Amino acid sequence: MNKPYRKTIEKIVEGVLFSSSTVTSITVIFIIIFLFNEGIGLFRSKPVEPGYFLAVNKENPVKKLSAEQIDLIFNQDVTNWKKLGGKNDTIILLTLNNATTYFNEDSLGTNLEHLPEKINQFVNSSSGVIAFFPETYQPINFRGSIIPIGNVKVGEFLTNKNWYPTNQPAAQLGILPLILGTLWVSLGAILFALPLGLATAIYMAEVADKRLRNILKPIIELLAGIPSVVYGFFGLVVIVPLVQKLFNLAVGETALVGSIILGIMALPTIITIAEDAILTTPQSLKEASLALGASRWQTMVRVVIPYAKSGIAAAIILGIGRAVGETMAVLMVTGNASVIPHSFLQPVRTIPATIAAELGEAPAGGLHYKALFALGIVLFIITFVINLSVDLLKSRSRKA
Repeated sequence: MNKPYRKTIEKIVEGVLFSSSTVTSITVIFIIIFLFNEGIGLFRSKPVEPGYFLAVNKENPVKKLSAEQIDLIFNQDVTNWKKLGGKNDTIILLTLNNATTYFNEDSLGTNLEHLPEKINQFVNSSSGVIAFFPETYQPINFRGSIIPIGNVKVGEFLTNKNWYPTNQPAAQLGILPLILGTLWVSLGAILFALPLGLATAIYMAEVADKRLRNILKPIIELLAGIPSVVYGFFGLVVIVPLVQKLFNLAVGETALVGSIILGIMALPTIITIAEDAILTTPQSLKEASLALGASRWQTMVRVVIPYAKSGIAAAIILGIGRAVGETMAVLMVTGNASVIPHSFLQPVRTIPATIAAELGEAPAGGLHYKALFALGIVLFIITFVINLSVDLLKSRSRKA
C-alpha cells in the first residue's frame, strides 16, 4: 500500500472516530438537557390541578394551606378548622361533585350558569366552608378569600414524606422515602456483596492456580450478562418465600431481598475490578515482604491490599452505582411501599423502580410526568457523585 493511499485511509478512519465520539457526546448532552428541562418544570407548577381555584370564607383566619393539609381536608381526616390554626368551626366541603347537596338543581340553571352566584352566596354566608371549583365558575365579584397555592418547592420535594402524585385535588410530592429506600437497598447490597466479592477477588488473584482462575473468571463475568428481569424472577420465586418463612413475615418482598439480589448483580463488577487492582501490585513488593519474613497471608493483608486500596474502593463505588441504578429486579422484589425504611425486613420503594412503574401511566406534560423526571434528576445527581468519586480515586491512585 503506497504512502498517500495509507494517509487517506487513516484520515477517513480518524474522521469516522471523531464523528462517532462527537455524535455520542452531543446525544448524551441532549439527553441531560431534556431530563433537566422536563424535571425542572415541576418547580414551576402548582400541586393543585391547574384551572381550579380554592376559596374560604373571608372571616376565616386560615389564609394558606399546604398540599398535605388540603388532602387531609378533602379526605375528611381533618373536619375542624381549629386543627389547621383556625376557629373552632366545622369544615364544610363545597365542590362541583356535591354542589347539588347544597343547591337545588333548578336554581343552578340548565348549564350551571347560576353556579358562580350560588358559590358566592354560600362562601359568604358559611364561615366553615372551603370551595374547590374550576376557574370558569369563579364569581366575578367574589366575596370569599382565594387560598393562594404556591409552586412545588425543591426543599419540600426532597424532604416531605408522602409520595401521592395523582392525589386530588392536591398532589403530595415528597421523595424522602424514595431516596432513603434507594440508599437503604444499595447499602444492604454492598454489605452483602463487598465481603464476598473482595474475598473472591483476593482468592482469584493471589491463591487460585491459573487453571482454576481461567474457569472462575468467565463464570463470574457471565453473571454480568444475565438480564436483570431474570434476577428479579429468581428473587421473587426463590428468595422471597425463603425470607418470608425464615423471618415469619406477612410478605416476603422486603428491602433484604432487594439487597441480596442487587448484591449478586454487583458481584461481577466488584470482583473483576478488585482483582485487576490486586494484580497490579508489583511482584518486587511481594518478594520484599516475603524476604523480610512475612508469611503469604501477612503479605496479602499488609502489602497487597493497601497497595490496591484505591482500585478496591473504585470497585466498591462502581458496585454501589450498579445497585443504585437498577430498576426491574428491585421493582419485582422490594414490595414498592413508599415509606421511610427502619428495617431490612419491611417493603421499600426505590427511585428507579418508581420511574419504571409510573412513567407509562403519567400523562405527558402533567404534574406526575414532571415529578418523575425530577426524580430522574435526583438519580442522575446520585450516580454522577458516585462516578465522580471513582474518578477522584483513580487519579489519586495514579499519583500514588
